[in-house]
Amino acid sequence: MEDSVIEMLNIRKEFPGIVANNNITLQVKQGEIHALLGENGAGKSTLMNVLFGLYQPEKGEIRVNGKKVNITDPNVANDLGIGMVHQHFMLVDTFTVTQNIILGKEPKKYGMIDIKKAEKKVAELSERYGLKVDPSAKIRDISVGMQQRVEILKTLYRGAEVLILDEPTAVLTPQEIKELVEILKSLIKEGISIILITHKLKEIMEVCDRCTVIRKGEGIGTVNVSETSTDQLAELMVGREINFTTEKSEANPKEKVLSITDLRVKDNRNIEMVKGLNLDVKAGEIVGIAGVDGNGQSELIEAITGLTKTESGSVLLNDKDITNFSPRKVTESGVSHIPQDRHKFGLVLDFPIGENMVLQTYYKQPYSKNGILSYKNIYQKANELINEYDVRVASEFTHARSLSGGNQQKAIIGREVDRSPDLLIAAQPTRGLDVGAIEFIHQKLIEERDKGRAVLLISFELDEIMNVSDRIAVMFDGQIVANLKPTETNERELGLLMAGSKKEKVGEQ
Repeated sequence: MEDSVIEMLNIRKEFPGIVANNNITLQVKQGEIHALLGENGAGKSTLMNVLFGLYQPEKGEIRVNGKKVNITDPNVANDLGIGMVHQHFMLVDTFTVTQNIILGKEPKKYGMIDIKKAEKKVAELSERYGLKVDPSAKIRDISVGMQQRVEILKTLYRGAEVLILDEPTAVLTPQEIKELVEILKSLIKEGISIILITHKLKEIMEVCDRCTVIRKGEGIGTVNVSETSTDQLAELMVGREINFTTEKSEANPKEKVLSITDLRVKDNRNIEMVKGLNLDVKAGEIVGIAGVDGNGQSELIEAITGLTKTESGSVLLNDKDITNFSPRKVTESGVSHIPQDRHKFGLVLDFPIGENMVLQTYYKQPYSKNGILSYKNIYQKANELINEYDVRVASEFTHARSLSGGNQQKAIIGREVDRSPDLLIAAQPTRGLDVGAIEFIHQKLIEERDKGRAVLLISFELDEIMNVSDRIAVMFDGQIVANLKPTETNERELGLLMAGSKKEKVGEQ
């Protein structure tokens, strides 16, 4: 194909027991943003890991600027002008921005690292591409959005002309997504070509020129974005029509299950993040917390679930005080928690997925007796959940680490929902999931609600909050500033409240 910078022709990649990519062709033109769209576990990241030299394909060939190449490792990819920003960033927390960017490619002067020269180059690149990054800041002190820019700068510093971004917006706030879109446009102006791995249809429609769809490891085809629609893309990706609005009956709230009064919580830097917050969730309703990331949502959830200590105030579950209980005592009191950071709080990555399915219950019968685990019962239960939640995995003995992000998420949701708790806390439950899986998880949350459970949903996706919640609590600066019904508000009003510009005094519901 003329003017293709990258051609991947008939690529096949196998892992034990699974064909991840079967005969896939991808052709990327110079200066375009090319989307790679597919469900979780469809093989998108695998295909890009082949292009980046992390995996070797069993069949097929790769051409860069028309020449056949053999990309044996990421250094070869870098030399060919291919850079990749992974979904989970590869940064050293205690290093500065500049130290991270030059790692492995340090400019030397008299055998010493010339940090001044490096900082100057980083500042120039940052300026040229509109990335606005402080070269001397430490990684652990900057936001997730900024860390992502550091990853992008790292590739540009190494001379990347083709940039692979794996689910770049999964971890960003709406404002950061807007900024990223501007950055992508300025990269294209500078002649860089971008491959965007995603399953967010809105973003594809907004920024991409063309889109290649993969379904269950097979290439479905490439379309021009200007000639398609989100409905068509969803159908290509999942293989059936998708319903974007969640079907649900009117809620029928009963007694209070969760009651939080005047809660105050500090974060790990000793800054007060939750400032006298009041919130109730009743049996048989889904309360969605809307807010911009960083307004105390994480600290609120950690306080309820026992992951952090509260300063003052109380958390009652079914009228029983569970304030400052240990995480196990909280779960035993009837709380399930789908955590927002699935790697840190959701899974033990080096355990088999089967054992991850009983992390909350392994010490009880039938999974253990007199302190001895029954692996037969554990793996039998895991198998049931894997089937029910469509976790795509070679077997229940596969390590959690090697599942795709979306499948890791489905496993956690299966484990937590299956315990059918009185209170289900779902923090970012569909982060990094595709439309088919999102539809499924929303249905599960509504099913729990219909069984008379209380559901607390925390999400930065406004359409998710609007779609699934029966009541929306807007959180700003550590407090609930408004309680609204989704049918009586809109994204604009929510946006204003989330920015703190329209404060209402909130009475108890």
